[in-house]
Amino acid sequence: MAAMVLMALTACKNNEKPTAEIIDLPRVETPDSVAKAMDTFFQEAATDSMDIHSVMIVKDGNVVYSRWQSQGVDTVPHVLHSVSKTFTATAVGLAIADGKMALTDKIIDYFPDKLPAEMSDNLKAMTVRDLLTMSCGHDDDPTGLLRTPDQDWVTGFLSYPVKHQPGTFYCYNSLGTYMLSAIVQQVTGQKVVDFLDARLFQPLHIDKPQWDESPQGINCGGWGLYLKTEDLAKMGQLLLQKGEWNGQQIIPAEWVAEMSKKQVESINPGTRIEQAEERGMTVETSDWMQGYGYQMWRCRPGCFRADGARGQYIIVVPDKNAVIAITSDVGDLQGELNLVWNHILPVL
Repeated sequence: MAAMVLMALTACKNNEKPTAEIIDLPRVETPDSVAKAMDTFFQEAATDSMDIHSVMIVKDGNVVYSRWQSQGVDTVPHVLHSVSKTFTATAVGLAIADGKMALTDKIIDYFPDKLPAEMSDNLKAMTVRDLLTMSCGHDDDPTGLLRTPDQDWVTGFLSYPVKHQPGTFYCYNSLGTYMLSAIVQQVTGQKVVDFLDARLFQPLHIDKPQWDESPQGINCGGWGLYLKTEDLAKMGQLLLQKGEWNGQQIIPAEWVAEMSKKQVESINPGTRIEQAEERGMTVETSDWMQGYGYQMWRCRPGCFRADGARGQYIIVVPDKNAVIAITSDVGDLQGELNLVWNHILPVL
């Protein structure tokens, strides 16, 4: 693992090895090639009316470039939208490693008091893995219909028609990620944000973040998390290092591999796979058709990403030993990724 900026070294206790507290990723001077490429990146983004809030590039463990579009924004946590999902999947992996849950667990077994009076065979068959891969069997995303103040979100999810056999039909489903959050809270006795605080945020020296909750007091899971750009870069670096940080295995390497590989075929949120051709989407042109892992996306250049609405990204580029963190308010998400592939990737 690359050397990190250290703030303090704790004394040995009970024959334990000293541990260092990680504060920030180390900085190095920005190469001219990167500076020029980023000037072009931001010029083209402005021409296309893309509101890029921040970019941080980490290469070989060092921050080689960072830019914020307005003063002080680097100190304020940014809304992440569906980048939140990757953190929920991390919590699931840790709970599985602790033996508290399993990929094959049936969802109905966790909520016997919230099941509909009549259950379909498809609902009975739904597993944790089906939620992770967005293939729980729903024909469309129920999230918007069920996020109401008087609706128990778990009850609403379990009552929604499961038209397809779980594991056979991909449908982007944010409420499915909420169900993962609810399960983690049930098996650990902690909200996901609290469970991750000691296991992830503190080791990476990330301040415990805000994470929105349902009326039932469960972190939304699929959205609602707020972090700073540096925090996103740290998470990307952790994933790049296969879950290892400062000599400590924070996330099991096997779980990082499963999260980041193609588990199922995928398509843009709100689009069905059979609609791709009529909408002019192809595997050659769309970063949403490269496959979906466990709450992460594959990308055309062979890398993987956490991805949030309006252009929030943690992009991990293993063959370049690099991470790109971006926050923004952009409508053309493919256009934003195209700028990354056209201008940042070649200079890494």
